[in-house]
Amino acid sequence: MIHTKGLAAWLRLTLIPEIGGETQRKLLAAFGLPEAVFSAGRLEVRSVIGSRADLLFDFDATDTIDAALRWQEHPEQHIVTLADEAYPQSLLQASDPPTLLYVRGRIELINHPSLAIVGSRNPTPQGLKTAESFSRSLAAQKLCIVSGLALGIDAAAHRGALAAEGETIAVIGTGPDRIYPARNKELAIAIAERGAIISEFPLGTPPLASNFPRRNRIISGLSRGVLVVEAAPESGSLITARLAAEQGREVFAIPGSIHSPMSRGCHKLIKQGAKLVETAEDVLEELGGIVAPQAPEKLPEDVPDHPILSTLGHGPCSLDELAERTGLSADQLLPELLTLELEGLVATLPGNRFQRLG
Repeated sequence: MIHTKGLAAWLRLTLIPEIGGETQRKLLAAFGLPEAVFSAGRLEVRSVIGSRADLLFDFDATDTIDAALRWQEHPEQHIVTLADEAYPQSLLQASDPPTLLYVRGRIELINHPSLAIVGSRNPTPQGLKTAESFSRSLAAQKLCIVSGLALGIDAAAHRGALAAEGETIAVIGTGPDRIYPARNKELAIAIAERGAIISEFPLGTPPLASNFPRRNRIISGLSRGVLVVEAAPESGSLITARLAAEQGREVFAIPGSIHSPMSRGCHKLIKQGAKLVETAEDVLEELGGIVAPQAPEKLPEDVPDHPILSTLGHGPCSLDELAERTGLSADQLLPELLTLELEGLVATLPGNRFQRLG
C-alpha cells in the first residue's frame, strides 16, 4: 500500500471539485505520481492543464484529507489508488477509471470474478423474487454479485447473495461513510461485514442525483457481465447495460410480460443484442470457464397446480379480467386469491391487479 504522505497527495489530487478524472490522468501521465505533480509547481502544471492549475494549488483540502487518513486506519476500511496492486484490474480497461476508491469490507473481492445484477427501483413482486433467486443461485457458484444498494432489484440482488452465504459488492453514489437510502442501512451493514462497499466519492458526500449514473460505470466495470432483471425503457439500469457493452462485457436480460412496463427495458436490450436468459445456468454458460456450474436453481420455480394460477398466467391481471377468464364472480375469486397470496403464490398489485409468482 502507498505510504501516508503519498496517499495524502492522491487525496489532494482527487478532492478538488473542478479537477475531474480526465484532468487527473493527464497530470499523472505528465508528472508520474501525485507527489510529483505538486512538487513540479504551479507554472509547470499550468503548461499541462492551463489556468486550472491555480485550483490545484489554491484549494485547501487539509481537513478532508486528515479525515480520510483517519478513516482508512480502520482495519476494514481502505483507500485504493490507481498505483495500488489491489486496484481492480478490470476497471483499468474502462475509459474513465476512478483515480481513487474507498472500500469498506473485504478488499480482495474487488478483483474477484463478478456479475452485476441491476434493475428497477420499483419492481413487481415477481421481479424482486426473480432477482433474489438468480442472485442466490449465481452467488452459490462463486460469482460475486455487484449492484448499487438501491431499493428494489439492487437490494434483492444483494440479499440473494447474502442468503447463499456468497459474496456481494455494493457500489454507492455517496461518500463511503453515508448510506443511501436509509431503508437499506441494515443491508449495508451486512454487506460491509461479509462483502464490500465501494465509492469513488469523498467522505461526507451526500446523495446527489448526478452521482448515481456516474457510479454505474464502476458497477459494470467490476463485472464480467450485467444482468438486467426489470427496467423501464429509460431506466438507469440501461445506462449500466450500455456501459457494459462499451467495456466489452456480456449483457443479459430477463424477458417478461409484454403488458408490464417493467419488462420493456429488458425487451429493448434483447432487441439490441442482449442475451435472453431464463435460468441462472444460461448466464453461467455464457460466462464459460469463470466458475464450475453446480446445477444452479432454475426459474421459474415449480408451483402447485391450481386452476386460478393457470388462468392468471404470468402477466399482471385485473380482477375483472380474471373473473371473465374463469367465469367466477369477484366474491368467489377474492378468498382464493387471498389464500394464494398467503402461500406466496400470488401478489396483489396497485389498481386491484394480481400477478402470479413463480
